Amino acid sequence: MYKNYLFDLDGTLLPMDMEKFVNLYFSSLCKRCTPVIKIEPDALIKAMWAGTDAMTKNDNSRTNREVFWETAGKVSGADLEKFDDLFTDYYENEFIVPKDATSFTPYAKKSIDFIKKNGGRLIAATNPIFPFVATKRRLEWAGVSPDDFELVTTYENFGCCKPNLKYFEEICKKQDIKPEDSIMIGNDVDEDLCSAKLGFDTYLITDTIVNRDNKDYSDYKNGSFEEFYKDFLKGD
Repeated sequence: MYKNYLFDLDGTLLPMDMEKFVNLYFSSLCKRCTPVIKIEPDALIKAMWAGTDAMTKNDNSRTNREVFWETAGKVSGADLEKFDDLFTDYYENEFIVPKDATSFTPYAKKSIDFIKKNGGRLIAATNPIFPFVATKRRLEWAGVSPDDFELVTTYENFGCCKPNLKYFEEICKKQDIKPEDSIMIGNDVDEDLCSAKLGFDTYLITDTIVNRDNKDYSDYKNGSFEEFYKDFLKGD
């Protein structure tokens, strides 16, 4: 057993078709928000992508939330942040639409419960490009709760993103943990396995693997979520 277990969310705890998810997300977001903001859907989507890109390049000097709204506002030409309550309402209601692009694995909750039962510390190490309200919903779709984790990384409480190693360093700092006592479990060859550079052990979930450059990952622990639970954790 490790002392600390870091779990990615999208594609790991929550299997998904990412392209379908993004399409459903943006179409439902635009349907809800553009009539109120008085902006064209294409302009809002362009602003959202620009804000997301800015978060992935953030250097931890400011929160991702601050960087997102500033960039999205500049690109759209509108003060989008003043509509924050509108976006929150969307995430609390219409955000259910993108769930159709996700699926469910019972081994997510089985693994979380097994680790908790055996005294492991849990961290939801999802790329912090969404607000907590949206991350909470996706965790719930996966059959788990934010309360299962000591830390859930969101755009409010982080100022960098995977694969920036500062992201993992910040987790260690916030939770007072050491990489050598920890394992990162995720489905993204680039964004999750990079944690090994800091001394984390890793496990690549291959059910919905993301491997943009077709890299060789044979030297890393890997397998399906079922194999992770039954063979690696030794769950019943």
